[in-house]
Amino acid sequence: MSRPPCRTLRLVVNGQERQAEVRDNTLLLDLLREGFGLWGAREGCGVGACGSCTVLVDGHPISSCLKLAATLPDGCVITTVEGLAAGEKLDLVQEAFLEAGAFQCAFCTPGMLLAVKALLAANPRPTEEEARAYLNGNYCRCGAHPEILQAVRALAERGA
Repeated sequence: MSRPPCRTLRLVVNGQERQAEVRDNTLLLDLLREGFGLWGAREGCGVGACGSCTVLVDGHPISSCLKLAATLPDGCVITTVEGLAAGEKLDLVQEAFLEAGAFQCAFCTPGMLLAVKALLAANPRPTEEEARAYLNGNYCRCGAHPEILQAVRALAERGA
């Protein structure tokens, strides 16, 4: 049985230029975790339904468990949860989650943080209904949705 062909992929991951040899069947989630050692994106369901694997590609949230890495355009910008903080300085979304008590088991948190980041980039003052609709694809089994929405409300009030 032959191995799938490889492609050299050039990306900007969390602000750093990266290069990887990827097979046509390599998932972005696997490249991030196993290839680059970025373990923040989690595999929850493996079918793109839970949001635990959410990362931003050119600012847009995607399910990295569904995205074939080889289909990414060279030079695209990927942001994982590890790329949100600037050194010791937390991102505003991370700070709001802490203030609202929205971190519980932390399994869904990386995907939630990135989804909220994308939401606020598209709409700095979302209504609660807009936030609920946008976060509909991110599940939290611990029941932290009220605190997550509280964090979004606080960010929206600041126009973050």
